[in-house]
Amino acid sequence: IEDAQGATVFARNADRLFTPASTAKIIVSAAASALLPPSFSVATSVYGTGPLADGTLDGDLVVYGRGDPTFVGRCYGTDTLAVGACDSLWTRIDIIADTVVARGLRHVTGAIVGDGSWFEPQLIHPAWETYDLNWWYAAPVSALGFNDNSVNVIWGPGPAVDAPAAVRFEPALNAFLFENRTRTVQRGGARSFDYFREPGTLRMWAEGTVPLGMRERTDYFALPDPNLYFAQALRAALAARGVSVAGPSRSTVDPGQYQQCQSCPDFGSIRSRPVADWIYPILNASHNWVAEMLLKVLGAELGGEASWDAGLAVERAFLADSVGIDSTHATLSDGSGLAAHNLLTPRALVGVLRFMRDHPRGEAFYSGLAVGGVSGTLRTRYVSSDLNGRVIAKTGTISRVNTLAGYIELPDGDHLTFAIMLNHHGTSWGRAMRRIDAVVRAAVDQIDP
Repeated sequence: IEDAQGATVFARNADRLFTPASTAKIIVSAAASALLPPSFSVATSVYGTGPLADGTLDGDLVVYGRGDPTFVGRCYGTDTLAVGACDSLWTRIDIIADTVVARGLRHVTGAIVGDGSWFEPQLIHPAWETYDLNWWYAAPVSALGFNDNSVNVIWGPGPAVDAPAAVRFEPALNAFLFENRTRTVQRGGARSFDYFREPGTLRMWAEGTVPLGMRERTDYFALPDPNLYFAQALRAALAARGVSVAGPSRSTVDPGQYQQCQSCPDFGSIRSRPVADWIYPILNASHNWVAEMLLKVLGAELGGEASWDAGLAVERAFLADSVGIDSTHATLSDGSGLAAHNLLTPRALVGVLRFMRDHPRGEAFYSGLAVGGVSGTLRTRYVSSDLNGRVIAKTGTISRVNTLAGYIELPDGDHLTFAIMLNHHGTSWGRAMRRIDAVVRAAVDQIDP
């Protein structure tokens, strides 16, 4: 814990390496904020592999992604009523479809193809847990992404005991094979509903029980082929506009397969939201997938390759050259902190936070952090204390790891910068939170008794 002048208020194990969990997102967000202009964006382009005549494309329709994570229904700031603050699920796909239709396209004789080859072909990080790969927070990372590369699964009890649970999907694109092996049980019975998937396939099923009277719930299930998912979504948007596609929906991560499309008929491009908007879901809602997309984009723009390795190299250079962090204080494996292999010292996190506090491009970084009692992953903490609205920070949680790092705004206009990291503890999540919050409270009381 340091004061606004950089003097140490308190330190314990400040130079030891800890697993940071999602406080690792501070690094990728800070690097992107400092190294890329806030208006930086990437393009998603649509090509045809053959001639367009009389409304018919004689060939494949190829959508080529460059890492845009904003094809999703999401708000990009706390003021959700501000003009342009939020998108619906279909906002940006509809723009692409309208652009294609405006070029006169009415029929495609070939396939519709999602081309994610701008990124490396490795879509899943090798350090992520196998079970996690089913869920939105470990969705595959490719240059095309729609709805966070996940499907929303809404489920609840069936109409009567012994009936299958009621399950529906949004968006309803028939993007996978699903078997409902569940059963509705008596009110008050056990709930054991869970999902499974044959690894790497689109065969998915649900098992378990759901009691009568239970309210509907929504889960977010990751799909293994994001490029195919994007192609299916674009097909649906085109169909709604009367455009037919004779061939199948396909995907590729082979950069050579459609390389000739750089000189094919161009049906137009759409720019992503600016990178400053990407920071908000990463820091405020702790969105893993957006963090990983940003890391690979950093690799593409500044590291020569759209890969985890190149992105991590950019982060390492940023920490050492821009922030001045000792290289022994950081060993990073991914952008989100989901991998348990990430290691950071509390002093390194505080150093990055102090660096960004006064950085000329630090506005999106600071405003993206969760606010205690107000927003994001801290909205239910510090609610009924004088710290409400004054703890501006990033949370972190994986198994046996809880962390919190950010700023405490003091009544006199001063502030503290802090990083609190608990590793390998045997207590409950709630007790770990209370321990961390007690340290925050003690730090404030020491400065402002």
